[in-house]
Amino acid sequence: MKLSKIILILSSTLFLNASCNGQSENKLQNSNDIQWMSFEQAVAKNNVAPKKLFIDISTSWCGWCKKMDASTFKDTSIIRYMNDHYYAVRLDAETHDTIHFQDKLFVFKPEYKANELALSLLSGQMSYPSFIFMDEKFALLSPLAGYQTVPQLDAVLKYFGANIFKEQKWEDYQKALGN
Repeated sequence: MKLSKIILILSSTLFLNASCNGQSENKLQNSNDIQWMSFEQAVAKNNVAPKKLFIDISTSWCGWCKKMDASTFKDTSIIRYMNDHYYAVRLDAETHDTIHFQDKLFVFKPEYKANELALSLLSGQMSYPSFIFMDEKFALLSPLAGYQTVPQLDAVLKYFGANIFKEQKWEDYQKALGN
């Protein structure tokens, strides 16, 4: 009888311990990912603690978007730099959600099969994936279209994130990098 109680207590302890470890591993994994948020969440956070915005405009069916999620956006240096210097926004270009920004409502436009915010940010040039860089005051810095490798995205993230764009042209920056 005592042995069965001891086994029951030990197995319960092991189960609880394994459950707690699993939860902390999940939290650790989540903290090792880009901290994606909605556009409205990024705007709210930016109003409290200003940072640049990196907006990933994609769709659920975009193969190159999925490839970036599986490769470029999993790179630890990209994750670290993105989380430190940007509010990373994931914007589904085809969202039917209404997005409120600067006293304006952006809605889905069936004739374009896209949300007005995505249309506006990309100036109607809809290709996926596309990325928008905005400064802390929500001014557009630059769009960037197409799949980006780690070195390609890293260069652009640092160009805007470290304010190099204020002192150096992109072409000169690329030359300095040896590209």
